Amino acid sequence: MADYQELRERHVADLAGIFPEWVRRLRWPAERLREERQERLRALLRVALASSPWHRERLGGIDPETFVEDDLPLLPAMTKDDLMANWDAVVTDRRLALALVERHLAGLTADAYLLDEVHACASGGSSGRRGVYVHGWTAWAEEYAGFMRHVLWDRAASPELAGLPNTVAFVAAQHATHMTSSMAQTFANPMVQIQRFPVTQPIERIVAGLNDYQPVALMGYPSALALLAVEARDGRLRIAPKRLMSTSEPLLPEVRRSVEEAFGAPLANMYGTSEAGPIGVGCWRGPGMHLPDDLVIVEPVDEAGRPVPPGTRSDKIYLTAISNPLLPLIRFELTDQVTVLERPCPCGSAHRLIADVEARLDDDFRYPGGVVVHPHVFRSVLSREAWIVEYQVRQTPTGAEALVIGAPGDPDAVGRALEKELAQVGVAGPSVDVRVVDRLERQAVGKVRRFQPIPG
Repeated sequence: MADYQELRERHVADLAGIFPEWVRRLRWPAERLREERQERLRALLRVALASSPWHRERLGGIDPETFVEDDLPLLPAMTKDDLMANWDAVVTDRRLALALVERHLAGLTADAYLLDEVHACASGGSSGRRGVYVHGWTAWAEEYAGFMRHVLWDRAASPELAGLPNTVAFVAAQHATHMTSSMAQTFANPMVQIQRFPVTQPIERIVAGLNDYQPVALMGYPSALALLAVEARDGRLRIAPKRLMSTSEPLLPEVRRSVEEAFGAPLANMYGTSEAGPIGVGCWRGPGMHLPDDLVIVEPVDEAGRPVPPGTRSDKIYLTAISNPLLPLIRFELTDQVTVLERPCPCGSAHRLIADVEARLDDDFRYPGGVVVHPHVFRSVLSREAWIVEYQVRQTPTGAEALVIGAPGDPDAVGRALEKELAQVGVAGPSVDVRVVDRLERQAVGKVRRFQPIPG
């Protein structure tokens, strides 16, 4: 096995070689982007048919040489259960097996390569079955470029950033099984100074570290940024970032507004997945996120898998990761609720825009009698309360338990308002308990799952 630092330096050099091209792709016209997706989709299908026994059986009969993007709805969808039950037959490198990858993940204390070229990560703590994913050498670099090219373009196009150090504070996951942590370690280089602050640390310690570091850019989970915005308004956090970035959790409008007002800087949202890297990347020129139309194909669909038009929020998406033939994800189901926007971005890029992802299909609360309650029912009440900084809602058999950070306020009045909203949407005799707490429950990777349905 090669030395990690030697491998990492080679990888950073390869990234530097492709980065200018990936920045230029932000200015490709829509037709050129379609051609790129078509070429990459056919290449992915060729590899899947040749080297993945599971895909060969599933996709038998299609011709990669004539297949076009519009043919994707003819193929069956692929779920996380499909992947995990057939992992060894899905992966296209026969040296890899799920047991091997799981042992690698279990032993990680920092970023590391598997077989000197593969990166592995896991997800699924927020809901449902755990997923395990592997990314090849080239895919890992291209996915990172897909995340970071907007940052490089923004620095070049923004006079207010000229001459400022490229310093980033990252308040998020620390564990290397999480993509955001692992990628940052793989591609650390002198051009960008990134200091990580584990989100599980006490808020006082994070604030003290940020005050010492004085970053030009502040990046973190929305749940962490919301708390830091309060620290800034109260005068304990004394930093003046020029750029804000959120990642890894749904970004709610009230959180975006609160954070931007507290720091006086624009916020770009980043929607990434362990499955495929970037799916949406903001550019600070306006709300919304760009689809990386040269890396993934996204099909917004309703709960039955039928396409939904632009401007309509989907129940889920089917994702085809055209950048990573090592683990072909073709029409892979993600339960994120996505809205493709019909307007262009002020930055001029032809990469399509999607709205901030606010919820997942898995966040719906389902009550007896077939009553389905969307998270917006809770948000419509909780976001109106100026004293509530952050919250987490857990479903109960007869209603919900809401844990909130903030004071002073009237938790009982909020509970009654939520009970009224639940009754209006059909929940019989709802009961809601609102409790003020000091901290919210976080998953192992540091994320907050804002809405927690009853399992099953």
